[in-house]
Amino acid sequence: MAAPTTARGIAAAVKAGTTTAADFAEQHLLRIAERDGEIHAFNHVMADQARAAAAAVDAAVAAGNDPGPLAGVTVALKDNMCTRGIPTTCSSKILEGWRPPYDATIVEKLHAAGAVVIGKTNLDEFAMGSSTENSAFGPTKNPHDTSRVPGGSSGGSAASVAAGFSQMALGSDTGGSIRQPAALCGVVGVKPTYGYVSRFGLVAFASSLDQIGPFTTSVEDAALMLDVIGGHDPLDSTSIPKEHPSLVGCLDQGVEGLRVGRITDLPEGADPDVLERLEVAFEALVAAGATVVDVQVPAFTFGLTAYYLIAPAEASSNLARYDGVRYGLRVDAPDTNGMYAATREAGFGDEVKRRIMLGTYALSAGYYDAYYGKALKVRRLIHDDFERAYQQADVLLTPASPSVAFPFGAKGDNPLAMYLCDTYTIPTNLAGHPGMSVPFGTGAHGLPVGVQVLAGTLQEPTMFRVAAELERAMA
Repeated sequence: MAAPTTARGIAAAVKAGTTTAADFAEQHLLRIAERDGEIHAFNHVMADQARAAAAAVDAAVAAGNDPGPLAGVTVALKDNMCTRGIPTTCSSKILEGWRPPYDATIVEKLHAAGAVVIGKTNLDEFAMGSSTENSAFGPTKNPHDTSRVPGGSSGGSAASVAAGFSQMALGSDTGGSIRQPAALCGVVGVKPTYGYVSRFGLVAFASSLDQIGPFTTSVEDAALMLDVIGGHDPLDSTSIPKEHPSLVGCLDQGVEGLRVGRITDLPEGADPDVLERLEVAFEALVAAGATVVDVQVPAFTFGLTAYYLIAPAEASSNLARYDGVRYGLRVDAPDTNGMYAATREAGFGDEVKRRIMLGTYALSAGYYDAYYGKALKVRRLIHDDFERAYQQADVLLTPASPSVAFPFGAKGDNPLAMYLCDTYTIPTNLAGHPGMSVPFGTGAHGLPVGVQVLAGTLQEPTMFRVAAELERAMA
């Protein structure tokens, strides 16, 4: 009998006793040992912990107990999610030696569901970047072509799933950091509605934008993961206080009668091969019974400028806690202020320093209203733009990334060119709406292309119906 290839199939096989969680964990640990030296998806491989978790799952099965919906399924965690006693670095030198004394809520939920956490993945430092070139521990490489980036900031998580190092992975998305690397690595990546998944234990970049979501090889696996980690958490004041419907249960409903929005004022800049795959996606949905409607969303024009005031401003505030006093790196100096400066100079990378300075300037006296205050007003207009669009369409379709994976160094010397990688993803974070990237064929150089499906607040069920239909069209 062929080995199961989906999370649901793995969990079913483990529960049935036809295989063991220990076997699946060893298979993935072997793949990591064989190839992660080349890919560098992981900052820390939790081999001992993974083996112990797998053994506990197998023991529960042997005792006649149900370990949970993710029994024996391996999951990699972006290294900005707190894991008790395990190094959590945010790929930054400034958190050197820090081991959290607690687990993030999503980690607790994974354990309760029987998942096997296999390691912590590389990222752009403090999740600031679009290529995973900004890590203090070196870049992650795209498993499809190691001369190219995997996207970012969750590049390690995307690469882990694409390379077969883990069945699933979790990332965080502040301006596209799940959807863009998912597109470049050819996997499914989902940013849920803001507040859908608890942020407790996620090291903050921009607190009003950050959201945790899954990387998987299938739409069904992504739905299953969100069913596990979603839901209200009293430890997160921004968590939505309501139960979410099962996403797995909506995948077979099809798209008959749904209105799919084509954005007529979408900013230019996407490569022709990416736009060609987007057109094929529209055609596939029409063939399945959906209707394409033209909509305007001016938000896509203003999203980038508003984001690069709001996100750095929040980062400036959040990252002020890394001062060498309580935890992490400390560089000694003759006085306290000197220690602060020396620690931050040595501990933060160039991109993080750049964004802290941008944010501090935007929040400074005399400039707050002109920059940060105005950006907040634009953010409200962006939200309203999307709300009007969703009165005309049930979902919107755009590219997830303007291009396929680009070579290392291609954009590193031009921060603006790097920021433009997130043109199509950032507006959704500002609005707080869900979005996901679905692999939809290949483009230039035979590299993956992702189509982005966007929907309104808490409209994940509709978004997943469309994503499932796109996946079926590629089968």
